[in-house]
Amino acid sequence: MSSIEDIAGLLEPAFPAHLYVHVPFCRMKCSYCDFYSVPIGNKDQIDVVLRGIDAELRQWGALRLPGVVETLYVGGGTPTVIGPGALQVVDSVRNGMPLRAGADITVEANPDSVTGELMYVFAMGGVTRVSLGVQSFDEKVIGVLGRVHTPEEAVSAAETIVAAGMDLSVDLMCGIPGQSLESWRETLDAAIGTGAAHVSVYPLTLEEGTPLEVAVSTGLVEPVDPDAAADMMMLAEDVLAAAGIERYEVANYARPGHESLHNLAYWTGDHYIGIGPAAHGMVDAATARSAGLAEALAEDTVRVRFGNAPDIDEWLFGGRRTVEQLTAAEAMREDVMLGLRLVRGVDATAVAAAGLDATLEDLARLELVERVGEGGPHARWRTTAKGWLLGNEVFGRVWSPDE
Repeated sequence: MSSIEDIAGLLEPAFPAHLYVHVPFCRMKCSYCDFYSVPIGNKDQIDVVLRGIDAELRQWGALRLPGVVETLYVGGGTPTVIGPGALQVVDSVRNGMPLRAGADITVEANPDSVTGELMYVFAMGGVTRVSLGVQSFDEKVIGVLGRVHTPEEAVSAAETIVAAGMDLSVDLMCGIPGQSLESWRETLDAAIGTGAAHVSVYPLTLEEGTPLEVAVSTGLVEPVDPDAAADMMMLAEDVLAAAGIERYEVANYARPGHESLHNLAYWTGDHYIGIGPAAHGMVDAATARSAGLAEALAEDTVRVRFGNAPDIDEWLFGGRRTVEQLTAAEAMREDVMLGLRLVRGVDATAVAAAGLDATLEDLARLELVERVGEGGPHARWRTTAKGWLLGNEVFGRVWSPDE
């Protein structure tokens, strides 16, 4: 059976194995953030959003599609600012969805909203991993980012999560104005010292209209040189690997067996549902039709990406949603593009089926990708170290090979 036929075979509805729930509340907006969030309000506002999330979950659950949910990721915003209400989201999933017993359940947190009592409640409620938004252990860098925690609070929060028996993932950011290579090395060492089994490392992106972008564009803040940011990315790989935390994706590192199963789903083409304002999902065409995601789907659509309205009121009253329809050829090309984010790369047969052999060979001549396992049954394409640092160029060429 060809790969196109394989994708067409997805037309039998199956419950997406992965679920993302967006809790839109934050204590305050960070200077670099353009994710949808609102300042945490009164209890009534929180209750309305939680009821809306519960209702949306029940709508999906009522479809009675076959299959079970393997992973749940509760993000935001900062879910922990609503306290035990974040666990209410997990209970709503458990009550309204076919959630597998022992499923991988992650909740995002910021250091200032982590308490021993709350982490105990999470652990008892089935949460398996907490993703802690630290970004830096340097007080000056934290200030540039507009974060409200201190380095000491970050360390304390990490210790509290580990003591509760949950996996700890630490999010870090490099390429920040005022951040030196020495400061970055100290942040990496501090992250390792927390006992984290998973670390995410992202270079700062100056999103248009954010306070930090405005400060840089008007000359109030000096940006970090791109070469310095690349040096920080390479230092992170070396330092974390020496501590047994290996890179397995463009920006993610883990000790063996502690990779994020939820995030791996995004990069391997698994289907997932997005719940809550501004949440995104991706399902096969048959599931999209069952869920009424669009009034009409083109006959050659095999995959549908959707995004909920990025506004609480509009989302609550049924306003939605962006819908992108992908053909079989587009879906295969997307799978290659996402697969190249992984250190292990993507199977050469998938590249050939997507008609991307010539594109990858061109990228190989630029030393951005390489083919490994030649002559054996498991040949793969993967990015080189250069291609890792220039990932946007690689992914853009794969998605639009004729441009």
